[in-house]
Amino acid sequence: MAYQTLLFDIDDTLLNFQAAEKQALEGLFKELKLPLTSATYDFYHAENLALWQQFELGKISKPKLLVKRFAALFDRLGIHDIDGQKMEERYRFYLGQGHEPMPQAPEVLSDLSTDYDLYVVTNGVAKTQKKRLAAAHFDHYFKNVFISELVGAQKPSRAFFQRVTADISDYQPAQTIVIGDSLTSDIKGAASFGLDSVWYNPTHQSNQTGIKPTYEIDQLEKLEQIVE
Repeated sequence: MAYQTLLFDIDDTLLNFQAAEKQALEGLFKELKLPLTSATYDFYHAENLALWQQFELGKISKPKLLVKRFAALFDRLGIHDIDGQKMEERYRFYLGQGHEPMPQAPEVLSDLSTDYDLYVVTNGVAKTQKKRLAAAHFDHYFKNVFISELVGAQKPSRAFFQRVTADISDYQPAQTIVIGDSLTSDIKGAASFGLDSVWYNPTHQSNQTGIKPTYEIDQLEKLEQIVE
């Protein structure tokens, strides 16, 4: 099947979010003159992931999520007089500097943008995501960047994809495909809206969910064969 409209996730699909997250936490802890142990990082990573999954399900707002993760982290460290909002702002400053591309992302975007219509679909924080895309020199590849807080709904909800596709000229469902690393966000959202999907799974995680992608790849360059 020939595709024309490609909807890309950002984090851990085009840009290495794991690296950016660690770099940002290291920057924050250095500023606070606190040691960042691997156990502390692992706790934050797990807490953050769980909160974003709650956000996907509509169980927590994004502003509450962003502050709650730091309240939980510093509570665990026995530090109770930390301003969670201030920690979020300082962390976001460092996170905005993280724009390491995922392997093959620059080449694949360059190739695909000549023949296909590329869009971003992300749940991340708008200001940070735009800054990271620009710093990676990826922003010019996309016809539009759809960010949940600006769209007014989040992946994987049908409302998110309804609003996104309403803003795509000449939208054809059969020619549209979603590319992302998250089964519960990107792939579930695509499936619930009747769109094909590509699960980018470079670390060969086992799929323990009932969510089935149309395709699965472990290298971004394999996307080019799928969309032809």
